[in-house]
Amino acid sequence: MQTFPFRHLNPAGPVYRRGWVDEAIVAIEADQCRTADTHLIRLIVPALSGIDIYLKDESTHPTGSLKHRLARSLFLYALCNGHIREGTPVVEASSGSTAVSEAYFAQMIGVPFYAVMPRTTSAEKIAAIEHYGGNCHLIDDGRALYAEAAALAARLNGHYMDQFTFAERATDWRGNNNIAESIFTQLQGEPRPIPDWIVMGAGTGGTSATIGRYLRYRQYPTRLCVADVEHSAFFNCFRTQDRSHVCERPSLIEGVGRPRCEPSFVPGVVDRMMKIPDAATIAAMNVLSRRLRRAVGGSTGTNFLALCRLASEMRQANVSGSLVTLICDSGERYRQTYYEPEWLKGRGLDPAPFEAALSSFLTTGEPLTLDVDDVANPQIVASPEAS
Repeated sequence: MQTFPFRHLNPAGPVYRRGWVDEAIVAIEADQCRTADTHLIRLIVPALSGIDIYLKDESTHPTGSLKHRLARSLFLYALCNGHIREGTPVVEASSGSTAVSEAYFAQMIGVPFYAVMPRTTSAEKIAAIEHYGGNCHLIDDGRALYAEAAALAARLNGHYMDQFTFAERATDWRGNNNIAESIFTQLQGEPRPIPDWIVMGAGTGGTSATIGRYLRYRQYPTRLCVADVEHSAFFNCFRTQDRSHVCERPSLIEGVGRPRCEPSFVPGVVDRMMKIPDAATIAAMNVLSRRLRRAVGGSTGTNFLALCRLASEMRQANVSGSLVTLICDSGERYRQTYYEPEWLKGRGLDPAPFEAALSSFLTTGEPLTLDVDDVANPQIVASPEAS
């Protein structure tokens, strides 16, 4: 058993002091006020005239990823529910980015933070967690992540944040400046302000749940496509409508893909899913990085590949419109993995064929033909007007 020194702890243990909770919430809310909304970048692709591509750049958050929003929501949720008190150790199961963001907020309000992560987590993410005062508890078997996090929280008399359960309920999906509301606000004034598709990867499932619910709440015709990765249970759960599916191999793409269908994943708000091969993810990451002239992370490549397949369909059908996806984090966190040829070679990944096909599509507009598993929500029935 691994033990950790406590930080910022009251010798008597966590205590409830309403004034401290108020101060913690004020500090977290002030962080949001200081931070301007993330940019919505329009990617100019002349070969796709009539199809507008937008990238919501979540890498510009203070902790560098989409998970900053989630961590803020989870901390506010836990504080308002009485789960985090003065001196409460906070524990999370994470593949990296959520833990970085939670360490940031834990340091902000003065509580200790412990991240239970796979030993394969990138060194850059581990360094970032430690930079914000967090402790990293690395385990060999990723399947034990949840149980070990819960057990560690019990040993520390702390709170297990459990992003995979609480992500979908900690965020106000009706609005309150959530990511979906932000996208539609920023699209106002654009030539095609109501996108045909929003593309989102699935890690906890919380962000796709927020977006899908918001689309329905506001009665937008926009459809939601969730891009899953090669080693993940989400796609099969969606295709069969059976949440019991599991995947024994861990995802190589950090931040997306899970060994089980997480509680926060809500299949009913998803219109379509694609399962993107890891080599295609890396290829799309490389192609987009060159077009943006800066490196993006692997999960962004997953999103972008799915978006390009949708754009190709629209192009072939001679349909104009707009599509939105996310830049989830910066590629700087993956210099020793996804951007390292020897790392790719050691895992049998050859992105070159996918990269050539995607580059050709973006240059010429010719159909993008990639063999990708793709399924519409079997529960969604087309309206009579569409038949």
